[in-house]
Formats: sequence, structure tokens, C-alpha cells
Amino acid sequence: MEIRKAYFADERNDDLREIGQSRQRSDAPGHVRGITPFYADRVLSDLQHLRMVRSPHHHARIRSIDTSAAERHPGVRRVITAAEVPHNIYTVLSLINVGPEDEPVLAFDKVRWQGEPVVAVVAENERAAYEAAALVKVDYEILEPVFDVEEALAPGAPLVNEYHGQNYYRYDSGDGRRVVLGDVEAAFSAADFILEARYDSNPIEQAPTETTGCIVVPDQNERYTCYSGTQAVFFTLDNASIILDVPGHRLHFVGGTVGGGFGGKVDCTVEPIALLAAMLTGKPVAFIYNRYEEMQISSPRAAERIFIKDGVMKDGRIVARQVRCLIDAGAYSRHSPYGTQKAAAHFPGPYTIPNVLIHCQCVYTNRTPSSAMRGFGVTIGDFALEVQMDKLARMIGMDPLEFRFINAYRDGDMKAHHQPTEGAALIECLQEASISFNWPVADRYLQMSSRERREV
Repeated sequence: MEIRKAYFADERNDDLREIGQSRQRSDAPGHVRGITPFYADRVLSDLQHLRMVRSPHHHARIRSIDTSAAERHPGVRRVITAAEVPHNIYTVLSLINVGPEDEPVLAFDKVRWQGEPVVAVVAENERAAYEAAALVKVDYEILEPVFDVEEALAPGAPLVNEYHGQNYYRYDSGDGRRVVLGDVEAAFSAADFILEARYDSNPIEQAPTETTGCIVVPDQNERYTCYSGTQAVFFTLDNASIILDVPGHRLHFVGGTVGGGFGGKVDCTVEPIALLAAMLTGKPVAFIYNRYEEMQISSPRAAERIFIKDGVMKDGRIVARQVRCLIDAGAYSRHSPYGTQKAAAHFPGPYTIPNVLIHCQCVYTNRTPSSAMRGFGVTIGDFALEVQMDKLARMIGMDPLEFRFINAYRDGDMKAHHQPTEGAALIECLQEASISFNWPVADRYLQMSSRERREV
């Protein structure tokens, strides 16, 4: 990486000891030498293994659960159902007052996605746990599922999640997050060109080398140590405390070393049930996803459907932008309401557009619950916006980089969120991109500055 210090030299202090300096990561030597301990590296005597009975259906009512054969299977220590989970209905964002609680740790009345956990089996070895899990009998009444975000919002669609009462998350502002600036309809009427386009993405699995999991060890004084691959140690501890209805000081979490996460290990999916299993058996318990579970059960990046309508003038100025974004949360909220809010805040991109209307919705379907992944709520929107920018430039016969120079926001410009732009530096980034990649632009664009908006 090369730092170009010619830009904003008068605003930068190069005498700082840490900021702007290259420093070796404290954990790098252990990683490259292969001696860093990960959660699954613990070797424990009498370690029990937890396997989950999961729904084979996308949407079904649970008529009955029969665990008797599993309980009799050799090597089985405990079979756990929803009735034994102290606070079975939860949502991970309740810690920041985002509700309602809408997801069971173990399903009991319905299953809302294929792979939803129903019964946990704890056994003295993995083979016994797998065999006993296969013996659990669940009688399902199959219900109609819905997989498409627009179909989920249509009148008469199957209701995915009764804890919400409709197939979208209801914010304090209504059925979605909105951003409004100016009058888009009037601006569309005055525009020289209008372009409308739809962009779709699929769920994306993070696919870490280390699968999701944890090992819980009973300690003294009714305390439990949880070795976890979580990316959010205290967040997971607090959620586990709520789900298990135990004070946080009884839970000791050891984490911070993650064998690949990319945001996918912030959900609290394995630790609470493994802790409960250790409490009920008095034994160390491991709950580790196999590769199939990691790829099919863990939360992916949400699928998104984005509709963009732009009004642009012949000289390249975008005068109106309307965006409708539907984010597929899957069956439960997890982090999707937050990701949807991020999406609304991020549109209409790093461009100064005087008339903007954004409407982003968090939609429930019978798909795997989605959650965090590297810039979730922003990354797919950026892709859609930048493809749209290229289309607009081609439509009016303008170079796509010069088109971005014209519309790039600069210090003092009013954002769609009614906040003035500060510290933009976008013009300078475009200039450096032009120089570094030998992309020719007119000299006047190289004379622009993010510090002010003026004609050159």
C-alpha cells in the first residue's frame, strides 16, 4: 500500500506515533507459526458432543415430538427440548432495544425455515449423538412457504413470523426506513433522461475455514467457561445470560481468536444451548457445526432486491434518485433490521443529488435467517448504485469517471439525510484513480477539490 501525502498535507499531522504508522499485529507471530489456540483445540476428558435435530421443512406446524428412542440410545446423556430453555424466545438485538423477540432457541410450535433447530441431543461421542438425533420423531403439518420478498409482501401471502404479525419489520417510522429530500416527482418531470433498473443478489455464505462452534466447561462455584469462535464475545455473553436466565458473572467467555468469520459469527446460535447442556449434564460439552451446517444453516448475507430510478440532465447532473430496497431477513430478524437501516442511510451513495426518495424494507421469508457479512446493508447497494452510474453515463454519452466527478459530493453539500458533507475526499480519490490507472479525464476534473464546489 502506498500513501499519497500530497493530498490534504495542510490538514495532516505526520508526527503521530500510532495513527498512520505500520504496526505488526500482536497475534501475527502465533498465526504464522501455527501455535495460536482456537476454541476447538481444547483437549478435555469426558467431553460430551451436542448434535441438533433440525427441521426438514421450510414451513410447518409441529404436532408432536417423541424423544423416547433417542433417550434410550447407548451413550446419550441428555435430550433437550424447548421446554427446558429458560428464555426460549429471543432476538440478538434486544440488547439495544430492537424487538420484538421473535426467534426460538429450539422450535416448539412451528418451524419457519429448513434447518431450524428443534431438539438437542447430548451424547458421550459424536457417533452416538448423530445416531440418537436420527431417532427423534417429529410429526409436522406442512404449511405453505414463501421465498420471494415481493410475494411475501403481497396480500394473502403466508405469514412467516407470528411475532411480527406481518411479513416485514415495523420500525417506529412505519413499514420501512425512508429518506426524503426535495421533490423527486417534480425533478423526474424536469429531467432530460430517466433510467429505471432492478438489481438482485442471492444469499452469500461467509464460508470460514473454522466452522461455527464452542466448547463449554463447568467450573467452580456454578460458573461455566465457554471457549467460542464468536466475533462478539461480550455481545454473545450478554445474550446467553438472557436466554439462560443466569447472571453474567456465572459465564466466562474465552474468545477473540476466530478462524474466519467475516461477520457471520456474531449471531448467538451455539453458545446458549451448549451452556445449557453443560448445566444439565455437569459435563464439558462441544457443539461444533459440521461443514454442511456451516454452509446451509449459518446466517448468510441477505439477498436484496433493489429498484433504482434516476433522473439525469444532458450535462451529467443527476437531479433525482428514487430507491426501493427489499432485504430478505429470512424467517427471523437477527441483525437484518439494523442492516436495513444501514442500507437506507447509505443510499443514494456518495453523490450530491437534490431530490431523493429512499424506501428500504426488512422482509421475512421462509429462508435461512440472514445476518452480518462484511458491510452488510451497504455492499450490495454499492454494487447496484455503481452499475447504475455506469448505465447513466453510457446513456448520455459521457465518460463514466467524468460522470462521477460531476456528481461526487463535496464538503458543504447537503446529503439526502439533511446533514452537510464533511471530509469527503472523494474528488481526490477519483483523481488518484485516474492517474494510477491511466484513465484519461479532462484537465478541469483534475483541478477540482472536495473542499469546495466551484466551476473550473
